[in-house]
Amino acid sequence: MLPAESTTSVRVRRLVLFALVAAAVVALDQVSKAAVRAALSPGESITLIPGVMDLSLIYNTGAAFSLGEGAGMLFVAIAAAMCVGGVYVAWSRADVPLSLLLTVATIVGGGIGNAIDRVTLGAVTDFFKTTFINFAIFNVADIFVTCGVPIALILWWRWDAARERAAKVGE
Repeated sequence: MLPAESTTSVRVRRLVLFALVAAAVVALDQVSKAAVRAALSPGESITLIPGVMDLSLIYNTGAAFSLGEGAGMLFVAIAAAMCVGGVYVAWSRADVPLSLLLTVATIVGGGIGNAIDRVTLGAVTDFFKTTFINFAIFNVADIFVTCGVPIALILWWRWDAARERAAKVGE
């Protein structure tokens, strides 16, 4: 019989996986932003999918829909807090489902990707512009954050409900 896996090795594996997923999101975000900055001038647009989406380079000093304009360092602090919270959960909560942990990693990666822009450029590089509706111009990091948050909430609620059911059975 094999010895039980140590708690430390489980923690390390979960933390490494969390970091790798977050780093992959940051890399994808930063590479896409660099490519668009190299290809376009601010305000210039090119059609990506006719009638659906253009690439249009803008620099956003706020958050979604330019809300919080000028509060860039607050958003950097929020990203740092998310990162610390994610690392804490990855290390200390082995009971958190892997799907939830990895979803949080994508949110953290998106937050870090935009924080890098805020610190290095003073604004976030946005470039996806929908043409079929009037919507905010956004980037890869924004996609991971805005899709990741509701998915994480759903996964959290499902996990929490399962824990409550298990606790009632154990009573």
